[in-house]
Amino acid sequence: MTIGIKKVSRPEKMSFGEGLYLVEIVKGLGLTMGHLLRNIVHQENIYTYEYPEERRTMPPRYRGKHRLMKREDGTPRCVACYCCQTACPAKCITIVAGESPNPDVEKVPVSFDIDHLRCVFCGLCVEACPCDAIRMDTGWFTPPDDRRDKLVFPIDDLLEK
Repeated sequence: MTIGIKKVSRPEKMSFGEGLYLVEIVKGLGLTMGHLLRNIVHQENIYTYEYPEERRTMPPRYRGKHRLMKREDGTPRCVACYCCQTACPAKCITIVAGESPNPDVEKVPVSFDIDHLRCVFCGLCVEACPCDAIRMDTGWFTPPDDRRDKLVFPIDDLLEK
């Protein structure tokens, strides 16, 4: 019984010019310059938005910034059941429950924070909520900020929408 020996093809030895990759660098710069000149000549194909005044139209199912829904009396609809916190894969929702002064409601959130730096905007918190208290239908994305603590939205910021 003979065992076949596989032959491995080796790459050809590169010349000095190919080893410097000078030709490929020039090709890449030529492609970049071609795109630049084409965009300078045909500016009607470049779409720009004057952002603060003109907003981009978002798709109907866009999952934007979170908001908490209110009851008729202005209190949060959330009953602090921890379903959204449990369903969140990024663990960005933090809820602290407390007793409600209303005898019809067992618990209310004393603190409800969403860390938008950790959030992946998957929408599982919205699907998990049994009382439709949290929604992602604002159409707004998370605004940029210069400090991390400003991107942790407390219950007051989530209720104002």
